[in-house]
Amino acid sequence: MTLTILSLEDEADVRQALERDLEDFEGRVRLELAEDVEDAWSVIEEITDDGDELALVLSDHRLPGKSGVDFLVELTANPRFASARTVLVTGQADQADTIRALNQAGLDYYIAKPWDPELLREVVRTQLTDYVLEMGIDPLPYMPVLDGVRVMESIR
Repeated sequence: MTLTILSLEDEADVRQALERDLEDFEGRVRLELAEDVEDAWSVIEEITDDGDELALVLSDHRLPGKSGVDFLVELTANPRFASARTVLVTGQADQADTIRALNQAGLDYYIAKPWDPELLREVVRTQLTDYVLEMGIDPLPYMPVLDGVRVMESIR
């Protein structure tokens, strides 16, 4: 079982920037990219078919077809994925969309575009750590990408 980060973003250059900014996590977690909601569900099916675990979703809001907030609401309503951590990475969600993401999808964090790469990595590290600790997953295989201090405090 490998923890997986799903990045849902329709713009190719932004997907590439996210992938580049998250390269520190490569080799420890699986990073999957999706262009729209339909693609995201296909990727999630692949993740589960491979026996891996969806730990974190980074989602844009403005997408072709269904919005990122709609996707996050659907995702967290599904008992299989309700524990996945969710982060909205967008520059175009209005206040109503953001409130809906918080109230209906239990949004864990909001990052405005353009993001600071260091902040993005810190948010991802924190969210993965939260997921591992909340789900009771052995943190040792993931220690290089987790908040080591928090993990060690939880082990004591």
